[in-house]
Amino acid sequence: MTFDLTPEQDQLRDAVRALGRRYGHGYFVEKAKSGEHTTELWADAGRLGYLGVNIPTEYGGGGGGITELAIVCEELAAAGCPLLLLVVSPAIAATVLSRHGTEEQRKRHLPGLADGSQKIVFAITEPEAGSNFHRLGTVARRDGDGWVLNGRKCYISGVDEADHVLVVARTEDSSTGKLKPALFLVPTDAAGLTRSKLDMEILSPENQFLLYLDDVRVPADALLGESLDAGLPALFAGLNPERITVAAMGAGTGRYAIERASEYTATRKVWGGRSIGSHQGVSHPLAHAAVQVELARLMIQKAATLYDAGRDLEAGVAGNMAKYAAGEAAALAVDTAVQVLGGAGMTTEYGVATLLGAVRAGRIAPVSREMILNFVAQHVLGQDKSY
Repeated sequence: MTFDLTPEQDQLRDAVRALGRRYGHGYFVEKAKSGEHTTELWADAGRLGYLGVNIPTEYGGGGGGITELAIVCEELAAAGCPLLLLVVSPAIAATVLSRHGTEEQRKRHLPGLADGSQKIVFAITEPEAGSNFHRLGTVARRDGDGWVLNGRKCYISGVDEADHVLVVARTEDSSTGKLKPALFLVPTDAAGLTRSKLDMEILSPENQFLLYLDDVRVPADALLGESLDAGLPALFAGLNPERITVAAMGAGTGRYAIERASEYTATRKVWGGRSIGSHQGVSHPLAHAAVQVELARLMIQKAATLYDAGRDLEAGVAGNMAKYAAGEAAALAVDTAVQVLGGAGMTTEYGVATLLGAVRAGRIAPVSREMILNFVAQHVLGQDKSY
């Protein structure tokens, strides 16, 4: 057992940290408040190879795993630039394509995902079903050599920045007549695909959308994989990387908040000239938050290591635990940072209250803390299913 990164992973961490700090939280906030995207940061991350660290080398990637991508997510967040589309495009879409796409699909999409010139977003959540794929209302039916999709999706990130959306739909199995999940690569400019932007109380350069699919026609090769049998394993292939990278982003955000608050409390002097950080009422909450963030980082490392070793079932448990721990730790860290900064904590200048909405959302999405507790109770503690 080792807790040390490899020399290559250490170099990656240092390089990504340097890139993130070159842009900084001020850049992130400016883009979010002006309704723009972090285009320059994304392009630089792609050019330097950070977006494709988990993509096989034969498709232009770095040949690493989710461990390396989690490093990228954490370090950019620790610099005040938590990029949600790192989770959606490199973690989910690239993993699904790498593991279950056809060779033609991999050649067509993975090089662009690796260098950042292409983005693919993910659409599973629906207004009525949530993320419960057993109840999805979006249906795909065969139409000659192609498919026709109809349905609605909600809380879909970054559609306005993406070339394609990976849509989870249900298809009819001709042998059984039952509906089974399938994934389709749908161009975002496809006829019949429309979107409506959701107004969110989260400061983010990435937007959320409602998607409407009204007789959206796609060719046969839009079906991900060689056959309909690829649908279910492909769907699950993206879930563990999603949880691990979301957790890494949360841990990085927690580190950023604690660093900003610690700098302030170590130098801010009132009531006799002592720093406010010398008082336990200030330092202990920060120390507690730091402990929680570090514990979450350990679970993230374990989950990523298990996933990269191909131990999917164990990675599922660890990934869910990591996401839970990081979501709680990030929310605690940002809230504590705001509190110890006092009034300054609520200003844009000090750069911590700007993250309150995002870390609160991290306790809900992409899977809520309650559903993770249900998972742990059922699959770890052996309790009856409660939902």
